[in-house]
Amino acid sequence: MLSNMSFVGGHALVSTNIKKVLIVVIGAFIYAIGINFFLVPANVYASGFSGLSQLLMTIFRNFFHINISMGIFLLLLNIPVIILSWLKLGHSFTFYSIMSVGFTSFFLQVIPIHPVSDDIILNAVFGGTISAIGVGLTLRWGASTGGMDIITLFLSKWKDQPIGKYQMGLNSIIILSAGMLFDWEKALYTMVALYASSRVVDMIHTQSQKLTAMIITNQTEEMKKEIIYRLGRGITILPAQGAYSDEKREMLIVVISKYELFELKQIIKQVDSHSFTNIVHTESVFGRFRRDEN
Repeated sequence: MLSNMSFVGGHALVSTNIKKVLIVVIGAFIYAIGINFFLVPANVYASGFSGLSQLLMTIFRNFFHINISMGIFLLLLNIPVIILSWLKLGHSFTFYSIMSVGFTSFFLQVIPIHPVSDDIILNAVFGGTISAIGVGLTLRWGASTGGMDIITLFLSKWKDQPIGKYQMGLNSIIILSAGMLFDWEKALYTMVALYASSRVVDMIHTQSQKLTAMIITNQTEEMKKEIIYRLGRGITILPAQGAYSDEKREMLIVVISKYELFELKQIIKQVDSHSFTNIVHTESVFGRFRRDEN
């Protein structure tokens, strides 16, 4: 019986990993379409490391007459971040991050830069939206698109810092640089693309940076062990009783970052698929966010 359960669990894990790989590839392809068909032809910039790569590509092409693909810059910028992820965030997470960055760089290299429209507003809106669909799909399946995602998760695990200021800082550098070097109008349209992108990612993934999960289960010990082992989060356990069934259970309360939502769902599904879970937005967290904090 135990061996059968192990076989089923192992088969489910393999199936999940295959699906995650497919999603990473599809997400990278969609992202590259949004960049090469809309944003790059219109000189509108993406967010994060992709926007920085795009800016560097334009600078090298216009000022030094050297044509280096945006995908190459994206790969080079991500190397130190990937090393940080490998050392601090775990090998499985880093593996999917490397895969996402690799496929994104590949598709940016092989998909031709082809303008679909001459309207810069349409390019900004559709470029931001389409590229965000690729990012949102990747994040929704618990993978990372590299760059700022890894930095965000690292800072979240290191100290509970307001990550938005780092993202805003990098994107501000991209916008200001684009305005000073090329055209302030293009910089303003970049803000339109960034807004469209952020809204779409929020809709596909989750808008909250922090989430609180309330899990009602009768498999408390196993659920607790898996969450602590795989997420490293502290847990509060409260007694719970069903009003209709009068059945006594326990409720586990755990606060997670948005990047850990997929992993938590997998834990709940594997340990107790009949449990009841309520996930709510958490405005802020005070005190120990992780069990290993001093």
